[in-house]
Amino acid sequence: MQLDTSAILWSAPERERADRPLLVLLHGYGSHEGDLFGMAPGLPLGPVIASLRAPIAESGGWAWWGRSESPAGNPANQVVDDAANAVLAWLDTLEFTSVSLVGFSQGAALALQLVRLAPARFAATVAIAGFVASGDHPGDAELARIRPAVFWGRGTDDHVIPAEAIARTADWLPEHTDATIRIYEDLAHSISTPELMDLVAFLREHG
Repeated sequence: MQLDTSAILWSAPERERADRPLLVLLHGYGSHEGDLFGMAPGLPLGPVIASLRAPIAESGGWAWWGRSESPAGNPANQVVDDAANAVLAWLDTLEFTSVSLVGFSQGAALALQLVRLAPARFAATVAIAGFVASGDHPGDAELARIRPAVFWGRGTDDHVIPAEAIARTADWLPEHTDATIRIYEDLAHSISTPELMDLVAFLREHG
């Protein structure tokens, strides 16, 4: 699995990226690289922002893994690892002072899997309306030792992510990370202005 690097949306031209942190945006299922990039004007100004396109064409957009491979909210670790390793391979070609992640829905599950695979690599991780893949992972013990900063936000009216996946994530995050958990009343499967303000404050503190 490989990323289409020609599809990446950057907030700065290559000549302006040196000696700066990187903030990677990971969109949700059936979406595209332009979705989360719309948040860029409201995100911290210091990092260079790169919004990735998932590699699988599905449901009129793009996916990090297909629905046929993934029961709702419960993809196999190996399927999520394949997508995460594609992102890590791309990151290995770059040089930035630090890397942080913002993922939405399926992209949030991917962001949490990236932290499981590379616990010391990311300055800050934001998972919005998403979940952690089920089952034990070889990186979990090291992750629990390092305890990187992770923000998890979700809405009380989000009916896309199954309750089982939410409960799993609520148990797993405090055990393995330095977790900031925020729950937003009456918010569906989306990002609200208060949540955006909270995640920006988190990135400014940890990113």
